[in-house]
Amino acid sequence: MKIATWNVNSLKIRLGQVLDWLAANPVDALCLQELKLTDDKFPVAEIQAAGYHAAFAGQKTYNGVAVLSRTAPRDVVRGMPGFEDTHQRLIAVTLDSPAGDVRVLSAYCPNGQSLDSEKYPYKLGWYAALREYMVTELAQHPRLALLGDFNVAPEDRDVHDPAKWEGQVLVSPPERAALQALIDLDLSDAFRLFEQPEKSFSWWDYRQLGFRRNAGLRIDHILLSPALREVCEACIIDKEPRRNEQPSDHTPVVATLAL
Repeated sequence: MKIATWNVNSLKIRLGQVLDWLAANPVDALCLQELKLTDDKFPVAEIQAAGYHAAFAGQKTYNGVAVLSRTAPRDVVRGMPGFEDTHQRLIAVTLDSPAGDVRVLSAYCPNGQSLDSEKYPYKLGWYAALREYMVTELAQHPRLALLGDFNVAPEDRDVHDPAKWEGQVLVSPPERAALQALIDLDLSDAFRLFEQPEKSFSWWDYRQLGFRRNAGLRIDHILLSPALREVCEACIIDKEPRRNEQPSDHTPVVATLAL
Protein backbone atom coordinates (compact mmCIF):
# COMPACT_ATOMS: atom_id res chain seq x y z
CA MET A 1 0.00 0.00 0.00
CA LYS A 2 1.34 3.40 -0.97
CA ILE A 3 0.10 6.63 0.59
CA ALA A 4 1.11 10.16 -0.33
CA THR A 5 0.55 13.80 0.51
CA TRP A 6 0.73 16.85 -1.73
CA ASN A 7 -0.18 20.49 -1.14
CA VAL A 8 -1.26 21.34 -4.68
CA ASN A 9 -1.83 25.08 -4.07
CA SER A 10 -5.06 25.15 -6.14
CA LEU A 11 -6.56 21.96 -7.50
CA LYS A 12 -8.30 23.91 -10.25
CA ILE A 13 -4.98 25.10 -11.62
CA ARG A 14 -3.12 21.83 -11.08
CA LEU A 15 -5.72 19.14 -11.71
CA GLY A 16 -3.87 18.03 -14.83
CA GLN A 17 -0.65 17.70 -12.87
CA VAL A 18 -2.38 15.64 -10.19
CA LEU A 19 -3.93 13.31 -12.78
CA ASP A 20 -0.61 12.93 -14.59
CA TRP A 21 1.17 12.17 -11.33
CA LEU A 22 -1.41 9.56 -10.34
CA ALA A 23 -1.11 7.90 -13.74
CA ALA A 24 2.65 7.61 -13.25
CA ASN A 25 2.43 6.91 -9.51
CA PRO A 26 -0.74 4.87 -8.83
CA VAL A 27 -0.75 5.24 -5.05
CA ASP A 28 -3.57 3.78 -2.96
CA ALA A 29 -4.30 7.09 -1.25
CA LEU A 30 -3.31 10.66 -2.03
CA CYS A 31 -3.97 13.39 0.51
CA LEU A 32 -4.32 16.86 -0.98
CA GLN A 33 -4.16 20.27 0.67
CA GLU A 34 -4.96 23.82 -0.41
CA LEU A 35 -7.69 22.81 -2.84
CA LYS A 36 -8.81 26.45 -2.98
CA LEU A 37 -12.23 25.59 -4.37
CA THR A 38 -15.72 24.96 -3.05
CA ASP A 39 -17.21 21.48 -2.86
CA ASP A 40 -19.46 22.06 -5.87
CA LYS A 41 -16.37 22.78 -7.98
CA PHE A 42 -14.49 19.64 -6.94
CA PRO A 43 -13.57 17.60 -10.07
CA VAL A 44 -15.37 14.42 -9.03
CA ALA A 45 -15.83 13.09 -12.57
CA GLU A 46 -12.18 13.57 -13.52
CA ILE A 47 -10.98 11.89 -10.34
CA GLN A 48 -13.36 8.97 -10.86
CA ALA A 49 -12.22 8.59 -14.44
CA ALA A 50 -8.67 8.21 -13.10
CA GLY A 51 -9.83 5.31 -10.94
CA TYR A 52 -10.14 7.09 -7.61
CA HIS A 53 -12.81 7.88 -5.06
CA ALA A 54 -12.69 11.26 -3.32
CA ALA A 55 -13.61 12.63 0.09
CA PHE A 56 -13.16 16.38 0.30
CA ALA A 57 -13.85 19.52 2.29
CA GLY A 58 -13.36 22.73 0.36
CA GLN A 59 -13.95 26.43 0.59
CA LYS A 60 -13.62 29.41 -1.70
CA THR A 61 -10.15 30.84 -2.34
CA TYR A 62 -8.35 29.32 0.66
CA ASN A 63 -7.59 26.02 2.40
CA GLY A 64 -9.44 22.81 1.52
CA VAL A 65 -8.37 19.18 1.95
CA ALA A 66 -9.13 15.86 0.27
CA VAL A 67 -8.28 12.18 0.25
CA LEU A 68 -8.24 10.40 -3.12
CA SER A 69 -8.33 6.63 -2.72
CA ARG A 70 -8.52 3.42 -4.73
CA THR A 71 -11.12 2.00 -2.37
CA ALA A 72 -14.25 3.80 -1.25
CA PRO A 73 -13.71 5.90 1.88
CA ARG A 74 -15.79 5.14 4.97
CA ASP A 75 -16.48 6.94 8.24
CA VAL A 76 -15.61 10.33 6.75
CA VAL A 77 -15.14 13.13 9.27
CA ARG A 78 -14.56 16.72 8.16
CA GLY A 79 -12.84 19.05 10.59
CA MET A 80 -12.18 18.36 14.27
CA PRO A 81 -15.18 17.51 16.44
CA GLY A 82 -15.49 20.06 19.23
CA PHE A 83 -13.17 22.61 17.60
CA GLU A 84 -14.99 25.51 16.02
CA ASP A 85 -13.21 26.59 12.85
CA THR A 86 -14.43 28.16 9.62
CA HIS A 87 -11.33 26.90 7.79
CA GLN A 88 -11.41 23.53 6.04
CA ARG A 89 -8.13 22.04 7.23
CA LEU A 90 -8.72 18.40 8.14
CA ILE A 91 -10.51 15.37 6.78
CA ALA A 92 -10.36 11.77 8.02
CA VAL A 93 -11.39 8.59 6.22
CA THR A 94 -11.17 4.85 6.78
CA LEU A 95 -9.84 2.74 3.92
CA ASP A 96 -9.74 -1.00 3.32
CA SER A 97 -6.41 -2.81 3.15
CA PRO A 98 -5.46 -6.51 3.09
CA ALA A 99 -4.42 -6.12 6.75
CA GLY A 100 -7.67 -4.43 7.77
CA ASP A 101 -8.89 -0.87 8.18
CA VAL A 102 -6.44 2.01 7.81
CA ARG A 103 -7.39 5.46 9.09
CA VAL A 104 -6.02 8.21 6.82
CA LEU A 105 -6.15 11.90 7.69
CA SER A 106 -5.26 14.79 5.40
CA ALA A 107 -4.22 17.93 7.29
CA TYR A 108 -3.47 21.47 6.22
CA CYS A 109 -2.06 23.00 9.38
CA PRO A 110 -2.15 26.79 9.75
CA ASN A 111 0.82 28.78 8.53
CA GLY A 112 0.88 31.31 11.35
CA GLN A 113 2.03 34.19 9.10
CA SER A 114 4.48 35.73 11.61
CA LEU A 115 5.34 35.46 15.29
CA ASP A 116 3.50 38.71 16.08
CA SER A 117 0.41 37.90 14.01
CA GLU A 118 -2.94 36.91 15.50
CA LYS A 119 -2.69 33.88 13.22
CA TYR A 120 0.25 32.56 15.26
CA PRO A 121 -1.68 31.77 18.47
CA TYR A 122 -4.46 30.38 16.25
CA LYS A 123 -1.89 27.99 14.79
CA LEU A 124 -0.73 26.83 18.21
CA GLY A 125 -4.32 26.43 19.38
CA TRP A 126 -5.17 24.43 16.28
CA TYR A 127 -2.22 22.14 16.93
CA ALA A 128 -3.33 21.64 20.55
CA ALA A 129 -6.82 20.69 19.35
CA LEU A 130 -5.35 18.33 16.74
CA ARG A 131 -3.31 16.58 19.42
CA GLU A 132 -6.41 16.00 21.54
CA TYR A 133 -8.31 14.72 18.52
CA MET A 134 -5.47 12.37 17.64
CA VAL A 135 -5.57 10.82 21.13
CA THR A 136 -9.13 9.73 20.37
CA GLU A 137 -8.39 8.66 16.81
CA LEU A 138 -5.38 6.56 17.81
CA ALA A 139 -7.39 4.81 20.50
CA GLN A 140 -9.98 3.82 17.89
CA HIS A 141 -7.70 3.13 14.92
CA PRO A 142 -4.46 1.18 15.51
CA ARG A 143 -3.45 1.54 11.84
CA LEU A 144 -3.43 5.32 11.37
CA ALA A 145 -1.58 7.75 9.11
CA LEU A 146 -1.69 11.53 9.48
CA LEU A 147 -0.45 13.17 6.30
CA GLY A 148 -0.25 16.74 5.15
CA ASP A 149 1.32 20.15 5.09
CA PHE A 150 2.23 20.70 8.73
CA ASN A 151 3.84 24.11 8.15
CA VAL A 152 6.62 23.18 10.57
CA ALA A 153 10.18 22.15 9.78
CA PRO A 154 10.93 19.79 12.69
CA GLU A 155 14.69 20.32 12.93
CA ASP A 156 17.41 22.57 11.57
CA ARG A 157 18.41 19.85 9.11
CA ASP A 158 14.97 20.37 7.55
CA VAL A 159 15.83 24.01 6.75
CA HIS A 160 18.15 25.13 3.97
CA ASP A 161 19.57 28.02 6.03
CA PRO A 162 18.64 27.82 9.74
CA ALA A 163 20.33 31.12 10.59
CA LYS A 164 18.37 32.96 7.91
CA TRP A 165 15.09 31.48 9.15
CA GLU A 166 15.67 32.13 12.85
CA GLY A 167 12.82 34.12 14.39
CA GLN A 168 10.33 33.23 11.68
CA VAL A 169 7.26 31.03 11.50
CA LEU A 170 7.63 27.41 10.46
CA VAL A 171 10.75 26.98 12.61
CA SER A 172 9.99 28.71 15.94
CA PRO A 173 10.44 26.65 19.14
CA PRO A 174 6.71 26.73 20.08
CA GLU A 175 5.73 25.43 16.63
CA ARG A 176 8.32 22.69 16.77
CA ALA A 177 7.15 21.79 20.26
CA ALA A 178 3.55 21.58 19.00
CA LEU A 179 4.56 19.16 16.25
CA GLN A 180 6.68 17.17 18.67
CA ALA A 181 3.69 16.90 21.02
CA LEU A 182 1.87 15.12 18.18
CA ILE A 183 4.79 12.81 17.55
CA ASP A 184 5.02 12.07 21.28
CA LEU A 185 1.66 10.30 20.99
CA ASP A 186 3.83 7.47 19.59
CA LEU A 187 3.63 8.63 16.01
CA SER A 188 6.65 8.40 13.75
CA ASP A 189 7.89 10.71 11.02
CA ALA A 190 8.02 8.19 8.16
CA PHE A 191 10.71 10.12 6.28
CA ARG A 192 13.11 9.86 9.22
CA LEU A 193 12.69 6.11 9.57
CA PHE A 194 15.24 5.80 6.76
CA GLU A 195 18.57 7.26 5.75
CA GLN A 196 17.89 10.26 3.56
CA PRO A 197 19.97 12.62 1.43
CA GLU A 198 21.05 15.81 3.12
CA LYS A 199 19.13 18.97 2.21
CA SER A 200 15.90 17.06 1.53
CA PHE A 201 12.98 19.48 1.30
CA SER A 202 9.32 19.39 0.24
CA TRP A 203 8.64 23.13 -0.23
CA TRP A 204 10.52 25.86 -2.04
CA ASP A 205 9.56 29.52 -2.31
CA TYR A 206 8.57 30.66 -5.79
CA ARG A 207 10.75 33.73 -5.28
CA GLN A 208 14.50 34.09 -5.76
CA LEU A 209 14.89 30.81 -7.66
CA GLY A 210 14.20 28.87 -4.47
CA PHE A 211 13.85 25.48 -6.14
CA ARG A 212 16.83 25.93 -8.43
CA ARG A 213 18.99 26.82 -5.43
CA ASN A 214 17.37 24.10 -3.29
CA ALA A 215 16.52 26.80 -0.77
CA GLY A 216 13.65 24.88 0.78
CA LEU A 217 12.05 23.47 3.91
CA ARG A 218 10.72 20.03 4.80
CA ILE A 219 7.25 20.87 6.08
CA ASP A 220 5.14 18.11 4.46
CA HIS A 221 5.07 14.97 6.58
CA ILE A 222 3.63 11.50 6.95
CA LEU A 223 3.15 10.50 10.60
CA LEU A 224 2.49 6.82 11.29
CA SER A 225 1.05 4.92 14.23
CA PRO A 226 3.19 2.08 15.65
CA ALA A 227 1.32 -0.56 13.65
CA LEU A 228 2.07 1.26 10.38
CA ARG A 229 5.60 2.19 11.38
CA GLU A 230 6.38 -1.52 11.67
CA VAL A 231 5.35 -2.13 8.06
CA CYS A 232 6.77 1.05 6.49
CA GLU A 233 9.30 0.01 3.86
CA ALA A 234 10.23 3.40 2.36
CA CYS A 235 9.45 7.10 2.38
CA ILE A 236 10.59 9.50 -0.31
CA ILE A 237 10.13 13.07 -1.48
CA ASP A 238 9.27 13.14 -5.19
CA LYS A 239 10.79 16.37 -6.50
CA GLU A 240 9.77 15.85 -10.12
CA PRO A 241 6.40 17.69 -9.95
CA ARG A 242 8.21 20.79 -8.70
CA ARG A 243 9.89 20.92 -12.13
CA ASN A 244 6.52 21.23 -13.90
CA GLU A 245 5.47 24.38 -15.67
CA GLN A 246 3.40 26.39 -13.17
CA PRO A 247 4.07 23.93 -10.33
CA SER A 248 2.84 23.98 -6.79
CA ASP A 249 5.46 25.29 -4.40
CA HIS A 250 5.18 21.90 -2.62
CA THR A 251 5.96 18.44 -3.95
CA PRO A 252 4.62 14.98 -3.01
CA VAL A 253 5.87 12.83 -0.14
CA VAL A 254 5.21 9.10 -0.54
CA ALA A 255 5.36 6.22 1.95
CA THR A 256 5.28 2.51 1.10
CA LEU A 257 3.55 0.22 3.59
CA ALA A 258 3.74 -3.59 3.47
CA LEU A 259 -0.03 -4.10 3.77
